Amino acid sequence: MAEPAQTLDGWYSLHDFRAMDWTSWKMLPSEERASAISEFHRFLDRLNSTQDAKEGSHALYTIVGQKADFMLMILRPTMEELNELENEFNKLKIAEFTIPTFSYVSVVELGNYMPSEGDPYENPYVQERIYPILPKANHVCFYPMDKRRQGNDNWYMLPMEERRDMMRSHGMIGRQYAGKVKQIITGSVGFDDYEWGVTLFADDVLQFKKLVYEMRFDEVSARFGEFGAFYVGNLLKEEAISKFLHVN
Repeated sequence: MAEPAQTLDGWYSLHDFRAMDWTSWKMLPSEERASAISEFHRFLDRLNSTQDAKEGSHALYTIVGQKADFMLMILRPTMEELNELENEFNKLKIAEFTIPTFSYVSVVELGNYMPSEGDPYENPYVQERIYPILPKANHVCFYPMDKRRQGNDNWYMLPMEERRDMMRSHGMIGRQYAGKVKQIITGSVGFDDYEWGVTLFADDVLQFKKLVYEMRFDEVSARFGEFGAFYVGNLLKEEAISKFLHVN
């Protein structure tokens, strides 16, 4: 049996994708729409208070294309808190006019392929990686992925040293995009349909294309990567929510 990689796990993560039922939203009287928007802002204010206390984080983005209209990503210390917030959102008035299109449940993860000394959870670099405050970058890209388990391309049958060497090479590509792309890796084995979720943040949306394309030529992706659907979107600032939800 090949040696499993140990992981360092941090905050739990929920990616919640919704489509707007614009037809029904338009039929709502304008004063009720305004009330629903105000209630949504109060919900976000509570999320902001948690983030300010560094007890969790969140990000709100519109999604380009027909897969969804917006994504709310939430990080919290426990799975129970994620579920409570999901239910809290579902009880908002605005939720009556949304259609869930996709969700992803996972935990922020740092693969422990690199040897380290001492307690890694005491390392400030590790803490920043597994308990991240999500950036307010202009753009987001999310996709789930697996490692292939077929024939000679079975990642889980490779010796630890071989996997460690390949992950080191894989990681070097990502480091070339430091300062351009922030990457959050969340593990979902036993939590959702894929094994990992990858969330990328960047001010220049083309960096997503460049990074993912370059990584496709690396052996880890070329031989062993299986990818789900990609979601790309734009930052939805709180002061722009009313404009996003405005209808005539």
